[in-house]
Amino acid sequence: MNISGSTALVTGANRGIGRHFAQQLLERGASNVYATARDPESIDLPGVEPLRLDVTDPASIAAAAAIASDVTLLVNNAGASTYQNLVTGDLDKIRLEMDTNFYGTLAMVRAFAPALAAGGGGAIVNVLSRLSWLSYPGATAYAASKAAAWSLTNGIRLELAEQGTLVTGLLLSATDTDMMAGWDIPKNDPADVVRQALDGIEAGALEVLADADTAEAKASLSEDPSVGYGELLAGAS
Repeated sequence: MNISGSTALVTGANRGIGRHFAQQLLERGASNVYATARDPESIDLPGVEPLRLDVTDPASIAAAAAIASDVTLLVNNAGASTYQNLVTGDLDKIRLEMDTNFYGTLAMVRAFAPALAAGGGGAIVNVLSRLSWLSYPGATAYAASKAAAWSLTNGIRLELAEQGTLVTGLLLSATDTDMMAGWDIPKNDPADVVRQALDGIEAGALEVLADADTAEAKASLSEDPSVGYGELLAGAS
């Protein structure tokens, strides 16, 4: 995937990682960047084309796909985190996370896959999470939605291979964005995360692991759950 000369669309581009994606795509020579948000007036980045989009609204997605029919690079960044547990959490908030992180991503892929095919294949980046591979008290619903989005990413990669579309999963741990503002812990620089993702796209990477904690989480998948969850389970008993 050659970013220079591409036409990109970034969901949730008004802040955080999405804004960094839009900015760095411009810096790398993208010919046009559709920067989307539910409120396009909240997009303040010069040089992009603001576009209204709510990934949980099928009509909004269809309208955006009709306008941005020349997209060759789709960045599915928009996400929701409501800090709910699965057993006791608010079901409406749990559904919002799944509607945004899984169904919203799927709807975007289905809407824009024909445009990518028409443009020669192009690429899709799905912004996932270290919590795609582990769960944590207070965010078990978010982890479930991101695990589903990781599986979705693997599935659409197979389905879109015939049309030549690269599908890259970006997985990261805590990153310095509004979503993590209340957490006093070490955090990734979002600009560095995006830089790694775009380098990965240009190299044809299927996954980009943005930090050591995320790489460790993937490596631990082959271990017995008692290794990764032992301390948490002991603390709860």
